[in-house]
Order: sequence, then C-alpha cells, then structure tokens
Amino acid sequence: MRLKMCSIHVQDPAAAHSFYTETLGFDTLMAMPEHNLFIVKDPGAASGAGLLLEPSDNPIASAYRNGLYDAGIPAIVFGSPDVQAEYERLSAAGVQFRGEPAEDPSGISAVFDDGCGNYIQLHQD
Repeated sequence: MRLKMCSIHVQDPAAAHSFYTETLGFDTLMAMPEHNLFIVKDPGAASGAGLLLEPSDNPIASAYRNGLYDAGIPAIVFGSPDVQAEYERLSAAGVQFRGEPAEDPSGISAVFDDGCGNYIQLHQD
C-alpha cells in the first residue's frame, strides 16, 4: 500500500494552483479549470502522491479549514532538505511566515501562510 493522493482545502483552487506551482515550485499533475479541479505533485517526481487543491465550498470543509487557521495549526507539512534556504527563497517571493525557522527535538521547521486559507509547515529533520 502507498499514499496515492491527499487533499488540502483551499478558498480558491485556481489561485491555489498558481501559488503552489509558481511560488512553491510544485508541478501540475492535473488541471481541469472547467471543473475547478487542480492536483499538484512534488517537483520533478515521475510518480508519487498528488495533492488535491480541494475547494472548501462545503460548510464542513470551510469550518475545518477556518478552525485550523484560526488556531494557528498548519493544515499540512511539507518536507525540505534545507528549511532556511526555502525560508529565504519564499520570503523573497513575498510569502508571509509566522516566524523564522526554529529547531526543536523533531528538527527544523517554519510555518507560512499559503494565502489560500491555510498555514503550511516546512520541516527538515
């Protein structure tokens, strides 16, 4: 068994697709704007899990996304071999971080706002 796809609820899937591909650097796995369907994947990966940019137009999904955001809880964790370098690259691109990278027993991490209704954690172990 392997992870095929997971999703993250976003306010606007098309805007999220632009941010996740143009700013974060993910590749498009599938884009069907006429169906508001956008799936991204790790850059350069031939295979692996897709990340569905799920519309949060359902009241349950919206409440969940808003609840996480209001509590300051990241909706998903992305791995990075160098969080400090990603922090600098993304900060220069205008991405808003909640603070500078910090180290704890699990590794180095930093949290940023994806502009689509979510906090995202970058993690390096």
